[in-house]
Amino acid sequence: MKYSGIGGQAVMEGVMMRNGNKYAVAVRKPDNDIAVDVKNTKDINNIWHKIPIIRGVVSFFDSLVIGLSTLMYSASFFEDEEESVDKSTLTDAELKKLERKEKAEMGGTLVVSFVLALGIFFALPYFISLGLNKYIQSQTLIALIEGILRIAIFIGYIVAISHMEDIKRTFMYHGAEHKCINCVEAGKELTVENVRSSTRFHKRCGTSFIFIVFIISVFVFMFITFENVWLKLVARLLLIPVIAGISYEFIRLAGRSENKVVDVFSKPGLWLQKLTVKEPDDEMIEVGIASVEAVFDWKDFIESNKECF
Repeated sequence: MKYSGIGGQAVMEGVMMRNGNKYAVAVRKPDNDIAVDVKNTKDINNIWHKIPIIRGVVSFFDSLVIGLSTLMYSASFFEDEEESVDKSTLTDAELKKLERKEKAEMGGTLVVSFVLALGIFFALPYFISLGLNKYIQSQTLIALIEGILRIAIFIGYIVAISHMEDIKRTFMYHGAEHKCINCVEAGKELTVENVRSSTRFHKRCGTSFIFIVFIISVFVFMFITFENVWLKLVARLLLIPVIAGISYEFIRLAGRSENKVVDVFSKPGLWLQKLTVKEPDDEMIEVGIASVEAVFDWKDFIESNKECF
C-alpha cells in the first residue's frame, strides 16, 4: 500500500476529505444531488506541523474545528424550513452578522463537546477508580483499572449511539470514506465497483486514534503520583494534549508502515472499527468519490506510483 496523504471523516449524509491545505465536504442533499464545498486551511508546512508531538497536538485541535465546521455545513441541508435562512436575500451587513453568529455557535458547541468528553471519558473513570483506594494499595494497578474503565465507557458509548438511525448512516458514510482511501492506496481506479470491493478498515482512522489515546493514557497516568485528588485530576487533564500528540505519531507511523510490531499494536483499533465503520451503499460511495476528487488527483497518484502497487 502506498501512502496517499489524504484523510477524512464522515459527516451528516456526507464525507469530508482532506489533502494538505485543502479539504472538501460532499453531501447527499434531500433532492439526491451531491453538493461539494472546497476550502483551504491554514498552512500545514509551518514549524508547528514539523515538530514531533507538537504537530499532533496542533492537528488534533485543527481537526476538531474543521470537523465541527463540516458537520454544521452538512447539517444545514437538513434544517427545518422555518429554521433555514435564504442567504441570497440578506445584505452584506446581515451576512457578516449571520457568519459571526454561526462561528460563535460553532465555538460554543466545540467547547461544550470537549468539556463533556473530558468529563465522561477522563474525569468519570478517575473518580470511580478513587473508590478502589480502600481495597488496593498499588496506584499502578488502580491506574490500570481506571484505563480499563475508560475504554469500557467508550465502547459502551459507541454501542449505545450505534442504535440511533442517524448515527448508523454516519457510520456507513465512515465506511465510504475508508473504502475510497483504501481503493486509491491499493492502486485501483476510483470507481463505485472498485471502492465497493475495498476494505472498510484503515489504520489512520479517528476511532483507532482515540483508542490509542486511551491506551497511552494508562501508562502516562501511572506516573502521576500527587496525593491531592484534585491536583491529580488537573495533571491528567493537562497531559491529554501531550498524549494526543504521542498517539498522533503512532497513527502516523501505522499509516505509513507495514512493520509487524506496528501492525500488532494497530489491531485493537482496527477491531474497534467494526463498531464505527459500516458497509456503505453505492450512493454513499458516490459521495465519498466526489469528496476525494475535489481535493486529490487520484489518477496522477496511481500513475506516479504504479511501480509500488
